[in-house]
Amino acid sequence: MSMTIRPLNDAVGVEILDLDLTAPLVDSDVGAIQDAFLEHHLLCFRSEPLPRKDFDRLARCFGDPQEQLLRHQRDGDVPTVSILDSTYKTAADKPDDMKQMRLTGWHTDDSYMALPAKATMLQSLEIPDSGGQTGFSNTRKAYDDLSNDIKARCEGLRAIHGYDTMRAPARAKGLLQVEKDETPNVIHPLIRTNEESGRKAIYLNMNRTDQVEGMSRAESDELLDLLTEQMIKPEYRYHHEWSVGDLLLWDNRCLVHSVNMDFPVGQTRLHQRILLKGVKPV
Repeated sequence: MSMTIRPLNDAVGVEILDLDLTAPLVDSDVGAIQDAFLEHHLLCFRSEPLPRKDFDRLARCFGDPQEQLLRHQRDGDVPTVSILDSTYKTAADKPDDMKQMRLTGWHTDDSYMALPAKATMLQSLEIPDSGGQTGFSNTRKAYDDLSNDIKARCEGLRAIHGYDTMRAPARAKGLLQVEKDETPNVIHPLIRTNEESGRKAIYLNMNRTDQVEGMSRAESDELLDLLTEQMIKPEYRYHHEWSVGDLLLWDNRCLVHSVNMDFPVGQTRLHQRILLKGVKPV
């Protein structure tokens, strides 16, 4: 049966059907998937949960996996795979205000690193009965729709990214000393050019972007708030309703994502994730 590719919605993403992820992919399918990735930025594969080694093997069709920062989330047998457990174990773990949960902030993975991950591959292993959706917003389309005046204002600007910042809506988890040593603040362009497609996108992370270089705090906040409001407009979004085994691959260079953290206490929400190595943003 040949692979089928169909849109998820008008804003971002395609669904890839009739593909057996438990077997090695043929070159023609990999090429078609890579073309769809560059054009649509978010891919959704329907599957059963993959064993860790198969998950890693699949990721290597699209790039080089890297070990993620937080050591305690790395799988013991396949360290490029991280296990993400967002379950509320007790009622005290779930705040009344969802803004206190960092995953609710619109963010792009790894922007606090000098070489941020190009892409994220995430597969659901267990999901709660309700809530837990992941939203995506297309910052390439958001950039395209900016006025020429705002585009000119942003041209050449760079912003400071850190593991935690005063602008973040919630505080980050603590790090081991070795993890702190690996995450000094870094500076990235505010408008990023995709090195593969040449397309520009807003490169902004609510959890990690602190301040525009060379601007006062007030001037920087005004511009970052303006760009944040632009990049998360409803017309640029897709919200994914997870089924067990769903596997998403997305482009961190031109998408931001946010998680609906309002799901029941005691119901497991578990995913496995791989980050694919990227290059210095330009």
